[in-house]
Amino acid sequence: MKKLLAFAIVAALAVPAFADDDDAGDDVFDNQLVVETQQKDVAVWPAFLVVSEIPSADRTPDVVGLRVTVPFSVKHESVTGFDIGLWGRAQHFEGFMCSLLRNHVKDSMAGIQCGIYNTVSQADMIGGQVGIWNEAGSLRGAQVGVINTAGVIEGVQVGLINRAEEMYGLQVGIVNVIRCAEIQFCPLVNVGF
Repeated sequence: MKKLLAFAIVAALAVPAFADDDDAGDDVFDNQLVVETQQKDVAVWPAFLVVSEIPSADRTPDVVGLRVTVPFSVKHESVTGFDIGLWGRAQHFEGFMCSLLRNHVKDSMAGIQCGIYNTVSQADMIGGQVGIWNEAGSLRGAQVGVINTAGVIEGVQVGLINRAEEMYGLQVGIVNVIRCAEIQFCPLVNVGF
C-alpha cells in the first residue's frame, strides 16, 4: 500500500515535468508572413489528500481538493473542495463538508455541511446545513435538521425546532421562534421579513 501511494504521488508530480513543448517558440514562414506560436505554461497539480494529520505547532497548511479526516482533523486555515470523515474543522471552508460526528468552521463557509452536528460558529455562511443539530452565526441559505439555530438568516429553516434572532424567510416545524419579530413564536409555519 505504501509503494502504491508513493508511486501515485511521483506520477502526479511528474505530469507537468514531461509536458509536450515541441511547438513552443517555432517560427512559421508562409508567403512572407511570420507567425509565432507560443505554448502557455500550464501546470497540473494533484489534489491534496490528508489522512490523520499530525498537528503542527508552527504552521497549518491550506488544503485544496479532497481531505479525508479519519479519525480527526487538525484545524486548517483554509479548505477548498471536499472534506469527508468523522470530525472536520477549518477556519475558512468552500465546498462540501460531510463528517459523521461534527463539522466545524470558525470564520466563513460557502457550501454544504452534512453531518450529525454542523456549526459555523462566529461566521457568515452561504449555502446549506443538513443534520440533526445545525447552527450558524449568519446564514444565507437553508437549514434542514431536527434543531436549527441561527443569528441572522435569509432563507429557510425546516426542522422540529427552529430558532433565529433575525429572520428574512420561512420556518417550518413544530417550534418556530424568531426573537426580533412581531410574532416571536408560531407553531408549524413562521415567517420573518
